Amino acid sequence: MLNRNSDHDGSAATVSSTDVDPDPTRDREEHTPLTPADLLDGIEAVRNELQQVIRGKADVIDSVLIAMLAEGSVLLEDVPGVGKTTLAKSIAALIDLEFQRVQCTPDLLPADILGSSIFQPATGTFDFRAGPIFCDLLIADEINRASPRTQSALLESMAEGQVTIDGRRYDLKQPFVVIATQNPSGFEGTFPLPESQLDRFLLRLSMNYPDHDNEVELLLHQPTDDPDFKLEPVMHRDDLVHLQSFVRQVQVDRKIAKYVVELACATRRDSRLRVGCSPRGSKMLLRASQARAVLLGRDFVVPDDIQSLAEQVIGHRVALRSVSGTSEEATQIVRELVQQTEVPV
Repeated sequence: MLNRNSDHDGSAATVSSTDVDPDPTRDREEHTPLTPADLLDGIEAVRNELQQVIRGKADVIDSVLIAMLAEGSVLLEDVPGVGKTTLAKSIAALIDLEFQRVQCTPDLLPADILGSSIFQPATGTFDFRAGPIFCDLLIADEINRASPRTQSALLESMAEGQVTIDGRRYDLKQPFVVIATQNPSGFEGTFPLPESQLDRFLLRLSMNYPDHDNEVELLLHQPTDDPDFKLEPVMHRDDLVHLQSFVRQVQVDRKIAKYVVELACATRRDSRLRVGCSPRGSKMLLRASQARAVLLGRDFVVPDDIQSLAEQVIGHRVALRSVSGTSEEATQIVRELVQQTEVPV
């Protein structure tokens, strides 16, 4: 049982600090690994600090942290101005992650994200200039405004933790997480993410508007500068890597695994769905559930973990038969199937 001690230069788009070292093994300041209890205290401190920046969104904060613990990426889908980018930047500051931000536009090229080889006349050689993807946390703002060619540049990195540039493979550093944002209500000049790329995101989340009281507090306590720039790290990046290793060791009972498969099969049988949850979707749901268990201080998965995350993990991995259907309808179907599927005891 896990116990706590206490209960950016691009002509096509704005790209931050592209002169980064592509070598993930570069020397870093030495850090002594903490005990499991200390690690849990660290992630709890991150949660508490984030709740002071993003008010009234504890569930969204927990979901993003779960994705990071599960080594997955997140798609934040909502209208502008609700704190999507602020949340991502605040997490980077609190865990001392090296982050890069890319503002996606239709003329953004894959090389603006991955990097490219630059010819040096003095030496007659090509030197590789790494792109912003060589970081711990990549923030891709308004990803659906990038062209499909540029969107696909992220596929290999999110799925395999590596990129291939000019025929050479570069392993990305650990941890590596993509937090992408998009506005679902503005379709002018956008390129909807294809199903194959949506599947690379572990979770799809919506921030939604704050409630009345929290919005009043936000107005009364807004600082003169962005709050995330004043945040000090409360957790080391290496501690996040250690927590990720704990996630992979969380116990999963056979009944839990069967429950996940039965839920996935229910989506494949439903007549309203053209595409059901794939085996990769089942695997991602279980991995996210393991991460939720660690976040809550457990070393085993319970059915509530599956039920709490099913909509966020499976909702964007199914496709409706109706061409006029919306993502909200698909999520509603998944919600119904969760309620109908027998829970193991």
